[in-house]
Amino acid sequence: MADLQVAPWILVIPVKRTAIAKSRLAAAYPQHRPELARAFAADTTAAALASPLVAAVLVVTDDPVVATDVTAAGAKVLPDVPAAGLNEALEHGAAAAAAEYRGHGVVALSADLPALRPAELTAALAACVADRSFVVDLPGTGTTLLAARPGVELDPRFGVGSALAHQASGAVPLGLTAIDSVRRDVDTAADLAHAVQLGVGPRTADVMSLVLGAATGTEGLAC
Repeated sequence: MADLQVAPWILVIPVKRTAIAKSRLAAAYPQHRPELARAFAADTTAAALASPLVAAVLVVTDDPVVATDVTAAGAKVLPDVPAAGLNEALEHGAAAAAAEYRGHGVVALSADLPALRPAELTAALAACVADRSFVVDLPGTGTTLLAARPGVELDPRFGVGSALAHQASGAVPLGLTAIDSVRRDVDTAADLAHAVQLGVGPRTADVMSLVLGAATGTEGLAC
């Protein structure tokens, strides 16, 4: 823990262009899917920046609206220069973080954690004492957070079955309980319903209010 206090973490959050992001939400939220994707990224970034173990957040994106939102929250934006996929974007962000913030650990964090709580993120980061650690998502097959200690390559292996891929690469899964907000990434309508139950951030809550208002023919309905 003492080392983490001396050298806090730099978080790298990759965000697709929201015009194409969260495609599995399209059936349930055809009119609000891009707004939801942007809201997820904004709420995730704001919650991450509120953790005392986070020194900075780098958002890798080519979406100009997302860039504006996260910059306003206090994050730095990197263009997705590789434009070759999620892992390549994370490697680009990790390289930038290592160059600018020497002596800090680097963390890849999912951009779709709208219920993320700073205290739970802090608990997860404090538990990342191995060279590389990761958090398994709630379904048990994916990864929402991958951390590499200072001087250690991030080596991201996100994608289908990433939990097994990260473990096979030598990363250590965290065995923490009570960090559901760190594990609740949102890909489907059912995921979003669960995130709402956990308590989503203000941007996501605003969009969900519009969704509920559209469904009932009213506006300004509380989430």
